[in-house]
Amino acid sequence: MTENKIVNTWADVQGLESTADIAIPVDPLDRVLGQEEAIQLARIAAKQRRHLLLVGPPGTGKSMIARAISMQLKKPETEIRVAENPENPERPFLQLIESERVIRENESKASASGRLIDPEKAPGNVAEKLGYRCRTCGKYSSHSERNCPFCGKSKADTGAGGNMFQFNEMLGTALDMLGQTQKPKDRVVTTRSLADGTEETVVFEAAGDKICVLDQKAMEKRREVEKNSKQKVLVKLDREPFVLATGASETELLGDVRHDPYGGHAQLGSPAYERVVAGSIHEAHEGVLFVDEISHLGSLQRFILTAMQDKKFPIMGRNPQSAGASVKVEDVPCDFILVAACNIQDLENILSPLRSRIVGGGYEVLVDVSMPDTDENRAKYAQFVAQEIMMDGRIPPATIPAVEAVIAEGRSRAKADGQLNSLTLRLRELGGLIRAAGDLAVVEESEFITDDHIKRALKRSRPAEDQIRERYGSYTKGLNKDISSAQKERTNAYYMENEHVGDTMYS
Repeated sequence: MTENKIVNTWADVQGLESTADIAIPVDPLDRVLGQEEAIQLARIAAKQRRHLLLVGPPGTGKSMIARAISMQLKKPETEIRVAENPENPERPFLQLIESERVIRENESKASASGRLIDPEKAPGNVAEKLGYRCRTCGKYSSHSERNCPFCGKSKADTGAGGNMFQFNEMLGTALDMLGQTQKPKDRVVTTRSLADGTEETVVFEAAGDKICVLDQKAMEKRREVEKNSKQKVLVKLDREPFVLATGASETELLGDVRHDPYGGHAQLGSPAYERVVAGSIHEAHEGVLFVDEISHLGSLQRFILTAMQDKKFPIMGRNPQSAGASVKVEDVPCDFILVAACNIQDLENILSPLRSRIVGGGYEVLVDVSMPDTDENRAKYAQFVAQEIMMDGRIPPATIPAVEAVIAEGRSRAKADGQLNSLTLRLRELGGLIRAAGDLAVVEESEFITDDHIKRALKRSRPAEDQIRERYGSYTKGLNKDISSAQKERTNAYYMENEHVGDTMYS
């Protein structure tokens, strides 16, 4: 098997059989096409923990850049928890636990869980009491089976032999019929002698097809774990450093305290600390908070600004009618890198103080919509095709002529965008074209995506507006065909007046 090749020029690509021979870069930022300035600033943002505002149209790699930044960061070092406050339950304690302690606690929990053994390796009397070993025939079976599948006798203790054995067997049969057979035990406590002459308690617990053995040390660990159980992990240590907050609601973004119909009653309700829920800004602590179309968050932008300034933000109940309204956890950390994105026309809808904060602690960059049509950039297009096929995972590799067909389409789309001798960087739609061609190849059981598949997929992947114009002559005429006569009477004047505008809009 030959090693995949890194392609730097189109000549490198031409010597290959298909995109299966193209090496995919390990660094996710090297998988982003074009956008040289944005990539350079992204590397700085990851190293220096700077904020970034990416401005440009959809499908140009903004979300890919944001995710790539998160993959450049070191692993989170802090776990965020809340714990019960006995003196003031509605003000749970905040706990910030360093990674070393979290690892030690996890190891302690693992040792507290004991070790698993096969039932045959447990003492015979223990295996019988736990319902693994039949007292009559001595064979082993599942703990959940009350009767031995080999001899049919009950696994429950039937006492001595003789008439008493027959009586107990008849009694067991009658209880079986009534569904009242004695159940095997779930836990057996024994002792064992140690080398120094002392004894220690050993606990055997039923654990599915296995038996869990807990010695004295494991039991002490378990008691220690149970003693510290009145706490809740809000943001775990082992977490994804990339948090998507696009279109988030207030509670999703800032956190909340769940409602308790019993008002947190000590016996009936849920304790306040158990109902605290972290927001996206807290989950992104030590990572990246990505907000696409950030202007759509409206007034919520001011909370992001506060969180960026203070690097902490309280979690409180946000519904005044809820039992969680009086619960609050102060100073929950949220030290994140904000990567925001918007279209050019939405720039004016981003809060000025927020933009000022981004510029003061980061960068704004206008992403490119095309790149020059050079040998090096055609090779990047080949890499892009290989990446899309790999990420999809359900379509075959593409031949080099198929890549050439994608390049030709990229050139055509750049020209329609007013960019001559260029290749488009609106790559999301090109990715859809590759997948459509791949689906054709799969249906036809083809080993590769060919240039013919690309050409046929071009027709299938056309926008609905293009299909409407082809069928009806214009977008507005198609719109008129699609409405009822009653709607047509009310709105026909409007459509006729705006026919030229509508066709220009979707041309």
